[in-house]
Amino acid sequence: MSYLNAAHNLARWLVRDEHIAQDMVQEAYLRALKYRDGFRGGDMRPWLLGIVRNTCYTWLQQNRRREDEVEFDEERDSGGGDAIIEQAEGNPETLTMRKQESLRVNQAINALPTRFREVLILRELEDLSYEDIAVVAAIPVGTVMSRLSRARALLRVALQHPEGGKAV
Repeated sequence: MSYLNAAHNLARWLVRDEHIAQDMVQEAYLRALKYRDGFRGGDMRPWLLGIVRNTCYTWLQQNRRREDEVEFDEERDSGGGDAIIEQAEGNPETLTMRKQESLRVNQAINALPTRFREVLILRELEDLSYEDIAVVAAIPVGTVMSRLSRARALLRVALQHPEGGKAV
């Protein structure tokens, strides 16, 4: 089940749409079953997430969705943060502030270019190693490290400038 959650989380952040993400995960699982002979052993999670990633990128390319055309939708993209907020203790003001901060972080992550967003999600939310991220994204470990560093810097700038300031 943790593979399914990780697959869905990655797909949702890449395609930025809950329903399309569900379709992408289903498609990826079908592809994984079809090409299971291509699995060379070891940890199946990076292999499966790589299929999810490729499925999402194929869909994005076929639908010619440009990253800057997709707007952040508070209802759609803020999922996951509500559970933390519901469990938080405190007064209504504290809960409201936490929810607003969660939305700001989600918006900042969502605004990252896909190549940075994916490594950040895989490392920080899915807790994959640099080596596993390299397998998923089909890039060298050094590129993973570089993209992750850049993603964190862009995220830091976005969170320091909530009015929409962007890093160059």
